[in-house]
Amino acid sequence: MKSKPSSSSKPRTVLRTVAGGQALEAAEILGAASPETSAASKAIKKATTKPRSSLNRFERLGLLTPNDLILHLPLRYEDETRIATLDQAIPGEHIQFEGEIVDSQTTYQPRRQLVAHINDGQDTIQLRWLNFYPSQVQQMQPGRRWRVRGEVRAGFHGLEIIQPKVTQADAPLSASLTPIYPTTEGLTQPSIRKAIAEALVKVTLSDTLDDATLQGLNLMPFAQAIKTIHHPTPADDENALLERTHPAWVRLKFDELLAQQLSLAAARQARQNKQSTPLPPSQPKQGLISKLLKTLPFNLTAAQRRVSEEIAHDLNRPFPMHRLLQGDVGSGKTIVAMLAALQAVEQGHQVAVMAPTEILAAQHFEKFNLWSSTVGVTCVVLTGSVTTKQRREVNATIESGQAQIVVGTQALIQEAVNFANLSLVIVDEQHRFGVGQRLALNLKGLAFSPHQLSMSATPIPRTLAMTFFADLDVSVIDELPPGRKPIRTKLVKAQRRDEVLAAVARAIQEGGQAYWVCPLVQESEALELQTAVDTFEALQTALPHLTIGLVHGKLPNEEKATVMAAFKTGHIQLLVATTVIEVGVDVPNASMMVIEHAERFGLAQLHQLRGRVGRGERDSICVLLFEDRLSIIARERLRALYETQDGFEISQRDLSLRGPGEFLGARQSGVALLRFADYQADALWVERARDTAVMLRRNQPETAAAHIKRWMQNRQDYLLS
Repeated sequence: MKSKPSSSSKPRTVLRTVAGGQALEAAEILGAASPETSAASKAIKKATTKPRSSLNRFERLGLLTPNDLILHLPLRYEDETRIATLDQAIPGEHIQFEGEIVDSQTTYQPRRQLVAHINDGQDTIQLRWLNFYPSQVQQMQPGRRWRVRGEVRAGFHGLEIIQPKVTQADAPLSASLTPIYPTTEGLTQPSIRKAIAEALVKVTLSDTLDDATLQGLNLMPFAQAIKTIHHPTPADDENALLERTHPAWVRLKFDELLAQQLSLAAARQARQNKQSTPLPPSQPKQGLISKLLKTLPFNLTAAQRRVSEEIAHDLNRPFPMHRLLQGDVGSGKTIVAMLAALQAVEQGHQVAVMAPTEILAAQHFEKFNLWSSTVGVTCVVLTGSVTTKQRREVNATIESGQAQIVVGTQALIQEAVNFANLSLVIVDEQHRFGVGQRLALNLKGLAFSPHQLSMSATPIPRTLAMTFFADLDVSVIDELPPGRKPIRTKLVKAQRRDEVLAAVARAIQEGGQAYWVCPLVQESEALELQTAVDTFEALQTALPHLTIGLVHGKLPNEEKATVMAAFKTGHIQLLVATTVIEVGVDVPNASMMVIEHAERFGLAQLHQLRGRVGRGERDSICVLLFEDRLSIIARERLRALYETQDGFEISQRDLSLRGPGEFLGARQSGVALLRFADYQADALWVERARDTAVMLRRNQPETAAAHIKRWMQNRQDYLLS
């Protein structure tokens, strides 16, 4: 999917590519835009020779330069290189044949249409036009001979072709397969083909890679690959072209991956050229960190100590840290983030901690404030629910520097919030924020770029990290704190709801608490799911002796906070909730979770929800209620959750089922993923592209620059965190 083109008449100035990191100006990575960009924009107008309305349609497809056009590749092909016979016609497939019109008529039932029958000497087929001109009626007179192309369908009276393409019989056949391109309303295939054909003449298709590199990787030359994909001959394997395994496709996928790896490496280098405030750690056994560690009721795991040292080392460098801290649910990421925050505070600087929801922000504030108070550090919270008076007071403490650690939601990026000396930004569940929100918080650093620590409870598989996060340093907490008990997971059909209700009652009578999670808040006709509101009312009737609470995203923030506080203190025994409790909620006494319509949730989301229990001394259980007639994907999700609690294994399976969008936050930021390559199917080429990028940057910087120029077009390059 391409980036949304600019609505202005100027050449497109933004190109987006998925990767980790802060947004960077193109001048820092690739140099300022060259005159060729403007010239290319003019060239496409000449190449298309279309009125302004047609140009707007090209723009909607992101086709603004000849280079855009040559990389606008076919979805499929039609074979116009040979004449078939009607006895070879198969419903669902395209055919080209020549024959003589037997009869034709204009009918008006059930709607006006032109119907003709044509015979090629082997068989007869019906042709039908739902939209037609008087000239076409004349063309279909009996006895006239035509060449016909179209998709064969099984009609009420036998095989037929609807809206067939008709040309002169005995005309020269095409020498190559006819490409069918992605298009938009009002833009015809002939228009696209003409524009691409003229672009192929105008664009220099010289190779960016030398012969030795091509031979070493057994890659097809770029010019040959482009021409093969646009105009394959009958000798080319059409299935391989459609499945993108043809050598021509392999070359383009490698080039795309190489451009990505080169731009990620350039982004890393550009950040290292920026200036940030070094934050040296205190001496061992001295300072705030040492003081806090002595007060903790637990010891850090070896994994927590390792990643804390990695972060401490990064914070002491004169350029911005961009590190991703990932760890499974309950692995102890928050205390690691707190240690990093204290390293900044100890040097007289401020820290911002941004969470995607008010519930998560409240949970973070509770922990950060508890730890801060033990070492004499001031911690404040800023969310959308604070009163105007409170917001003014908090903003004043932030601007004066009195507030040393500031926890909040996207309220932190409001214009009225001004930090005195922000040097560290901690973003939790970073994929839930749009790129603009993450960038806005970074820009609060004023004079210097702040260090950035992103946290994610969704472990990122190796291939995905290599493909999209290669410019980030990644720390992994791969060890759970001692004492964490495994969570038993049970798959239960919805018809056994009464048994589940009895199990919930027993768990609460034994002193525990429970969650009951539903996917919707209000009734939906499209999705006949049990809603949180209906479930809350039904559970009150079924379990009248229990204190039951309800929390969902549409409740006022103050009411949500009140309900969550009552659940945490034990005043609410059973909490009916939507996925607002997916991350950050920590109630050690909660030992049971029931997930309604579990087949409707994503695998990573189910794993996150399950992680809300099993945090205390009690044996914990997660019940997945599901309906009959599961889809194959839903069945695979539930099986995966039942079989393992390993976050990396679950994320790998989820990635296979759903793709990388959820990991990357693509829906939040509107960013296109890889257009041609597939991070999993082309994993081998990801590694080869990475190694080639290292070699080119070291030995052939001119080649690396030329390759980026072809694929990035000297436009702004947004590298997303």
